Amino acid sequence: MLSEIKEMPEKAKAFLENSGAYSLPLAVPYIGMGSSYFAPLAFKYMGIQIYPELASEYYNYLHDGTKILYGVLLSQSGKSTEVLWCAGLFEKFTAISNDMYSPLCTFAAAAKIIPLLAGEEKYSSSKTYINTLLALFKGFGMDTSNAVQLLIQNENKYQEQGKAIADAIFDLLQAGKVNGLYITGSGPNIGTAMQAALIMSESTKLNFNGLSMAQYDHGPKETAKNSVVINIISKGKSYDRSNKLSTIIKSAGASVFTIEEPEATENESILHNMIPFNYMAYYLSLKLDVQETFVVGGKVTEVNLL
Repeated sequence: MLSEIKEMPEKAKAFLENSGAYSLPLAVPYIGMGSSYFAPLAFKYMGIQIYPELASEYYNYLHDGTKILYGVLLSQSGKSTEVLWCAGLFEKFTAISNDMYSPLCTFAAAAKIIPLLAGEEKYSSSKTYINTLLALFKGFGMDTSNAVQLLIQNENKYQEQGKAIADAIFDLLQAGKVNGLYITGSGPNIGTAMQAALIMSESTKLNFNGLSMAQYDHGPKETAKNSVVINIISKGKSYDRSNKLSTIIKSAGASVFTIEEPEATENESILHNMIPFNYMAYYLSLKLDVQETFVVGGKVTEVNLL
């Protein structure tokens, strides 16, 4: 798991250098599950005119039986059942995946394939998530070369930060009851909060909740006493509100930690703010003596309705 996390900067740089030229469409559905849903959600809150959708709900509740002209389907494995269900709804689609030979990428309607070039990944999404973000940045014409360089430059800082917060959370767990575990973000970093909660829950077997800072402010803050809140912040419209809320819930008895990359723009910060959580998941699962990442199911969710 640690070796996969350590490969993130290298694989990010390789993607920028080897992914070739392409563009992504606007005003169409961007369909995925888990990490592959959270990534396009981040771009929706950058103001990019796309429509991120959960593949399961899109298939079961939103399509009307007629073929959709075009869309973008994301699945890091290319094997997620719900995304493959949706592949049959489109006349044509762009496939974003880490496996060019997967069922998604070899589907007849796959008109364009964007390989993530992240290499093998056995544990919670790390390399593939960062490269999915880079694939979307590039497809929307946004240059992230400086952001990737910053990621490479500050990797050790992110590792130290992740380990320090993991140690602190472990100590709180050992000291007594923790009332709740929350990860909050705003704007593009709502996707980061949800992805962070996913990998933290998978890796540690603890129930981390990822949600927007404003949604946390609308009720869950009442659980502040004895809770852990990791607040992802960046210099944007919600910056002052996030800091003020942190002060309020600290006073109410919450243990509050902050993740921020002050050298990055708010949009690009989704690349950097994610990295400490990968390390946090590793170090906390180590302290909790979690032996396996996927116990109840596998890394790839394959739905059998029979």
